[in-house]
Amino acid sequence: MQGLSAAPPAAFLLLLCFSALQLPAAAAPGAERELSPSSRLAAGAARVALHYLNFQTASPGALQALGQVRKATLKSIPDSGHKYYLQFTTEDYRSGENAGSCLATVLYPKTKSPPVVNIKCMQSKDQEQIQEEDNRLYQKIRHQTKPITGNNIPDSHGNIEPALEPLWALAVAGSSYIMWEKSTENMGYFMAQVKSVKQWIRKDDFTEFDYTILLHEIPTQDIISCHMRLTWLPGHPLKVKYFCASENHGLEDGSGMESGSAAGVLHEKGPNF
Repeated sequence: MQGLSAAPPAAFLLLLCFSALQLPAAAAPGAERELSPSSRLAAGAARVALHYLNFQTASPGALQALGQVRKATLKSIPDSGHKYYLQFTTEDYRSGENAGSCLATVLYPKTKSPPVVNIKCMQSKDQEQIQEEDNRLYQKIRHQTKPITGNNIPDSHGNIEPALEPLWALAVAGSSYIMWEKSTENMGYFMAQVKSVKQWIRKDDFTEFDYTILLHEIPTQDIISCHMRLTWLPGHPLKVKYFCASENHGLEDGSGMESGSAAGVLHEKGPNF
C-alpha cells in the first residue's frame, strides 16, 4: 500500500487544508483545555459573541469589532456541545480605536440551533455619548425629504460616502443577527458589502429598510447574498427578517429577541479587564 509520504504534493496540501477544518480534538466529557489565543477557533467564537452583542445592543453607535483574544478555554459538555470561555479586547467598529474588554462564553449546541452566548463588556465609550450618536443618526434619517437609497456600500475602492454611513452602520447591526444565527464552530461570517438599500416610509417613529447584503463566509471564502428587512428606533430592539440565497427556507425573523440588552449582556464604563 502506498504510504502518505508518496502522495503527490497537491493531494498532500488538500489533506492539510481538510485537516485544518476539523473540530478540535475530542476532550474527555467535562474536561477543559487551553486554546492558543491566536487560534482560528478562539477568534471565531469571540466574533460570534460580538455578533450577538451588536444585534442585541441595537445601537449603531456602540458597534464593536474584535481586537485581540487574550485567553480561550474549551470545554466539552456531554449531550450539549463545545463551550468556549473567552477574554478579549474590542475595537470601535468605525474608528478602530480601543473600545474595551469582554468576558464571554459561547456554546455550540449539538442540535441545529444558534450558538448560545453570554457576554459582559467594559466599554471605554460613555453610554451617553453612544445615545447621542444614535439620536443624531436617527434624526439624519428622519429629516430626509425622499426615501433613502444606496448601492455598493462600500464602493470598489473601500470608500463609504458620508451620507451613506448611517445605512452601513444599520446594516452591520442587522446583519449581526444573521451572522450570529448562521455561525457554527467551524464556519464564520463577515459582512462584505451592502449591494443595495431602500428606505420604506412609515407613519410611526420607526425607520425601515430593505437591504441586499453580501456575507463573506470563512473559511470557505464563499460570498452569500442575503435579503434583509430591518426596522429600528433608538432605545428599541432591532427587528430583522432575512432570506439568504444559499438557503431553501423562508424568512427568518429576529424580532422576538429581548429589547435593549439581553440577559447576559452587561455594559460598563471603565478600564480593561
